[in-house]
Amino acid sequence: MSDPGRLIAGRYRLVERVGRGGMGTVWRAEDELLGRHVAVKKLHIPPQLHDDEVLRLHERTRREARSAARVTHPHVIVVHDVVDDEGLPCIVMEYIPSVTLSDVVKRQGALSPGEAARIGRSTAAALRAAHDVGVLHRDVKPANVLLGHDGRIVLTDFGIAVESGTSTLTKTGELVGSIHYLAPERLRPGIAEPGPASDLWSLGATLYQAVEGRHPFQRDTAIETAYAIAAEDYHPPRNAGPLTSVIEGLLVKEPGRRMDAHEAERLLAEAAAAGSRTTAAPGTASTASVAPAAADDPATRPEPVADPVAPARGGRRRRAALWLAVAAAVAASVTGATLLWPQGDTDATASAPSKAPASDSPSPRPSPPPPLPAGYHLEKAGEGFSVPVPDGWAPKDVAGGEVAYVDPTRLVGLRVDVVEFGGSDPVRHWEQTEEEQTRRDNPGYERVRMGPTTFRGRPAGYWEFTFPGQARDFRAVELSFTGTDGTQYVVYLSAPNAQWNAYRPVFDNAVKGIRLRA
Repeated sequence: MSDPGRLIAGRYRLVERVGRGGMGTVWRAEDELLGRHVAVKKLHIPPQLHDDEVLRLHERTRREARSAARVTHPHVIVVHDVVDDEGLPCIVMEYIPSVTLSDVVKRQGALSPGEAARIGRSTAAALRAAHDVGVLHRDVKPANVLLGHDGRIVLTDFGIAVESGTSTLTKTGELVGSIHYLAPERLRPGIAEPGPASDLWSLGATLYQAVEGRHPFQRDTAIETAYAIAAEDYHPPRNAGPLTSVIEGLLVKEPGRRMDAHEAERLLAEAAAAGSRTTAAPGTASTASVAPAAADDPATRPEPVADPVAPARGGRRRRAALWLAVAAAVAASVTGATLLWPQGDTDATASAPSKAPASDSPSPRPSPPPPLPAGYHLEKAGEGFSVPVPDGWAPKDVAGGEVAYVDPTRLVGLRVDVVEFGGSDPVRHWEQTEEEQTRRDNPGYERVRMGPTTFRGRPAGYWEFTFPGQARDFRAVELSFTGTDGTQYVVYLSAPNAQWNAYRPVFDNAVKGIRLRA
């Protein structure tokens, strides 16, 4: 038995148990050779497992050590050794006096956006480092984020990580990871293995829980939760502040539209450094409406092209098929048990029903626009539509009925418009025209993010991209949303990429302060 005082591999003296899960135990131990504290993680073998399953668990443990050891980063747990004890593999890691993010949220409630941004930035950096060397974590969640007593933040438990070019170590149909933090693509039929985007979705769910105190898709049972993740919307976060755009960019259901680790790390770093400064407009997450300009004039762009969207058919049949697929995935996931770290953390894998409030409660009534920021004034951009504009910015005539304002350098432009798309899904329109029109008309165009979002509780679209001008590179962002009367609105900002951080708040303040006719 692994009792206090036992010596593992003739070197590691067990001192106290600090974590225990269904598949293993973590101990604080004394490395008697080097005279330091270490963490020793020892595998448990459930008696009902077959020999082939036992062999897979052994190999999984060894792979955890190899995967973590490949990632050299201050926010990733350091692996020192892999040893055998009583015929079972044990991983010897650095010992970090800490609590988990999960424990903190359970005991203290939701975190401030600034603190969540600090934790999220470090976790995103850890994922970027892992992905850069071909390692996918596959179990990112609050229970696996350690908050060190010295302020260090560490991503741990690479127990079900997978490396590029290696076999999966899962049986056909087996799903590993914690249900509440699995990306939608991992719960849908036909998706064999996750990619880096799946880890980023899990980071988004983790950040949501950190600032809201609950999971974005919490339901009464694991199957209902999994179905909600795969097919339903979540309530927009109420307390995320400057993290709203990051969370929404990470929780995009389609992995190809999801924010990547580099962008998440950048935005989280800005939010952590700026504290109360808003780094993204409430409800923005990823979509746009027209192509960027290929010149240095920030207020000029081609007209949007109408693109009718055919009504979807067979919705009920698809929902039934998805429900069956999700139910099968949840049933298979019981083999993907999670090792908990440290003691007392109980993030479960497809386990007992939760008593958290169901997410079918009424959405909160949108809050009124905030007061105008200092240095801004309100401009009427259309009938019943006004927007904050920085003092000193001059109006500019633009063809097509748009209203534009440029800064004194005439390199930064804010444009607002009332438009009519040929359908209710601007993202689909933009995706379809991106290759045939946007890239063709703007050589050097690069998408940063595109995807659906919400604005004041209503569907919206967000698109962020870069493009070369005549003398410099530009970055642009655009939000499209629909008012309660069906009118569609667009807010767009472009600025030199080198000064993007200085001018992005203009877009944020414009969107945040929009006044619409009731």
